[in-house]
Amino acid sequence: MPVPPIAIAILGGILPALLWLWFWLREDSTHPEPRRLIALAFLAGALSIAIVIPTEKFVAGYFALAGAAMFSAWAVIEETGKYLAARLTVLGRRENDEPVDSVIYMVVAALGFSSVENALFLLNPDVAGQLGATVLTGDLRAIGATLLHVLSSSIVGLALAASFYRPRRERVLWAISGVILASVLHAGFNILIINTKDAYLFHTFVFVWIGIVVLLAALEYVKRMRRPVRRR
Repeated sequence: MPVPPIAIAILGGILPALLWLWFWLREDSTHPEPRRLIALAFLAGALSIAIVIPTEKFVAGYFALAGAAMFSAWAVIEETGKYLAARLTVLGRRENDEPVDSVIYMVVAALGFSSVENALFLLNPDVAGQLGATVLTGDLRAIGATLLHVLSSSIVGLALAASFYRPRRERVLWAISGVILASVLHAGFNILIINTKDAYLFHTFVFVWIGIVVLLAALEYVKRMRRPVRRR
C-alpha cells in the first residue's frame, strides 16, 4: 500500500526539525527547560504559520511583482510571527529565568514554524509525483532554510538575552531591534536566493552555516552571563 503524499510531506517536514531540536536542546543540557514549555514553544511556532501565510498572501496583493520588496515584507511577517508566538506562550513565564533561555525558546519556536513550512513546501512536488524533487527540496530546506529560521530567530533570542537584566523599557527596545535585525537577515537571504541561478543555489547556504557557527560561539558567551552586581 503506497504511503499517502501528505504523510511523506509531514514526516519530511517534522523529522528534520526534531533532529535540529535535539541538537539545540543539548546546548542547554546544564539547566534544561521544562519539556512541556519546549513542546509549547514548538507548537506555538508551528501554529503561527496559520496566521503568517494568510497575512503574506494579503500583503502580496499590494506588490505588482514577486520581487525583493515582497520577499522582504514576508521576512518581516515571519520573524514577527515567530517572536509573537514565543512571547505569548513561553517568554513571559517564570521558568524563563536566565539569558540563554530566551535563545532556546526562540530557536524552538523557529523549528516549530519551519516544520510546518517544510511540510507545505514538500507537499506540492510530492502531490505531482515528483519524488526526486521532494527529496531535493527536503534536503535543501533541512540544511538551509530550517537553519535560516533558527539563525534569524536566534538573533531575536540573543537580543532578549543581552537585555535580560535591563529595565522593561530597554528590553522592549532590544526585542524590537532583534526582530528588525532578524528580518533584515531573512530578507537578505531571500533576495540572494531569488537572484542566484539554480546551479549555484546550494552555495548560498554557506552563509547560513557560517552564521550558525557564530551563533554557537555567541551562545557560549550568553551561558556565562550573570546578573550585574550593584555597587552600594
